[in-house]
Amino acid sequence: MTSRSMLDVAYEVLSNRKNEISFLDLWQEIVQSLGFTPSQSEQKIAQFYSAIMLDVRFAQLNGNLWDLRTRRTYNETHIDTSNILVEDEYLTDDEVDLLVHEEEEVEKPNEEEEE
Repeated sequence: MTSRSMLDVAYEVLSNRKNEISFLDLWQEIVQSLGFTPSQSEQKIAQFYSAIMLDVRFAQLNGNLWDLRTRRTYNETHIDTSNILVEDEYLTDDEVDLLVHEEEEVEKPNEEEEE
């Protein structure tokens, strides 16, 4: 008997489908196909998620849906990260001092009202 990997079963499941599938539905088909017990299923789900994220045959889509990368366009499988990292994201020391000073001014009137 040949043992199949979880990724091979996932590839087979998606190959037999015409469209994407949710991660949990895909996982349930793998569990059923490989005959995992509930305990094994709980122990292996994180391993499978990590493996499928790294396997170039699979494409993660919006809503935690998965499909074969070969059926998807470049724009569907790649995210533009140019706007994620901004070089001037960190505050200068002067900006930090200004923010701290503003917070102190907001707190002082409350303290004076209490006296």
